[in-house]
Amino acid sequence: MITTERKIPPMCQHQPTCPPAESADRESARLVAHHPEQGWSLLCNGVLLFEDTGELLPDGRVIAPHRPLGVEQVMTAA
Repeated sequence: MITTERKIPPMCQHQPTCPPAESADRESARLVAHHPEQGWSLLCNGVLLFEDTGELLPDGRVIAPHRPLGVEQVMTAA
């Protein structure tokens, strides 16, 4: 059987382990590499986190940027 899915070895070697890339709190994993001059950071769960808040998961899925709205974009009830 031929498969195109590759196994990603776990990067997180500390205890307690960081949340996996599939979990909702994946961004709380520890930094492995930080390159602010290039606009990205690598987390120990294999997630590439970009300065625009977008993410690239180890399996190739893309998470669109999810910046909070600025004050000028927030509507309040009158």
